[in-house]
Amino acid sequence: MQRLCVLLFVFACVTLSSGVDGIGVNYGLLGNNLPPPAQVINLLKSKNFQKTRIFDPNPDVLKALEGSCISLILGVRNEDLQQLASDLTFATNWVNTNVVPHVSFVNFAYISAGNEVIPGQLATFVLGAIQNLDSALKAHNLNIPVTTTVSLQVLGTSYPPSNGSFSGDSIQFLQPIAQFLATKQYPLLADVYPYFAYAANPDQIQLDYALIKNTGVIVVDGDLRYNNLFDAMVDALYAALEKVGQPGLDVVVSETGWPSGGDVYATIENAQTYVNNLIAHVASGKGTPRKPGKVVETYIFALFNENQKPVGTEQNFGLFYPNMTEVYHVNLTPMKN
Repeated sequence: MQRLCVLLFVFACVTLSSGVDGIGVNYGLLGNNLPPPAQVINLLKSKNFQKTRIFDPNPDVLKALEGSCISLILGVRNEDLQQLASDLTFATNWVNTNVVPHVSFVNFAYISAGNEVIPGQLATFVLGAIQNLDSALKAHNLNIPVTTTVSLQVLGTSYPPSNGSFSGDSIQFLQPIAQFLATKQYPLLADVYPYFAYAANPDQIQLDYALIKNTGVIVVDGDLRYNNLFDAMVDALYAALEKVGQPGLDVVVSETGWPSGGDVYATIENAQTYVNNLIAHVASGKGTPRKPGKVVETYIFALFNENQKPVGTEQNFGLFYPNMTEVYHVNLTPMKN
């Protein structure tokens, strides 16, 4: 009966979908002045966001999402990875607490075990956590993909994109993870930030290339042509996955964004340009040069400016202020055929 309820709920949500294909937003909670979750979910619906991501299983947010038809990437706390990897009972309890009570009314897209922990001390626990969570879900006949989220610091080489390869301290973890994900046909989640690449090297990278603004070819990589840095970064990760034998593994961009303050390049104008150009690019369905015609499912970082994050750009990635007024306008009107 539960499985039937889930199928009926998902069907109803697909029927009602009205947002821009492929675009979601990260809903962080590191602020002491943020609106209550019920208001936030209403904001998402009013702005045509059909997808969101949260970083831990906050019960108030999960409750507010019930019946909303907004699909969800549910994060696992990094500090839980070791227990999830070593104890199937702990993983089963995690699923029973955070997924099962909501699954008939919340559209779970993916569960992410670990946020940017590869490479690092927690990296060794990621695969075990993924496998135990997957087993716990399967015990309830729930087909929710379990994966992990990486930053592009997992790459030892990223330029040109076709030379993309994992670093020596990442490949030992990512090769078996990628193999598991490919076997299950689950995607890898990746945080992709042209802003940080540009801010670290403004003399070598054109601003328009980083802002997805330049329609001319900037980088020639064999037969591939790149007119924006976002595509180049995503394709460098695809190239790295090919080099570990997983050319068919999908990548979901779990975070990307541009700050509106805290740095000379972090202006409202640049943030608005990047985010709206990104939305148009993803919605076009063109994909990347390495994966043409394949929509890159992408989640903007972030919904709100969060005042408990580190001072500087980290507090200024929001599309909205905590009072739910726009930092800048984002165009999420569905494209007409």
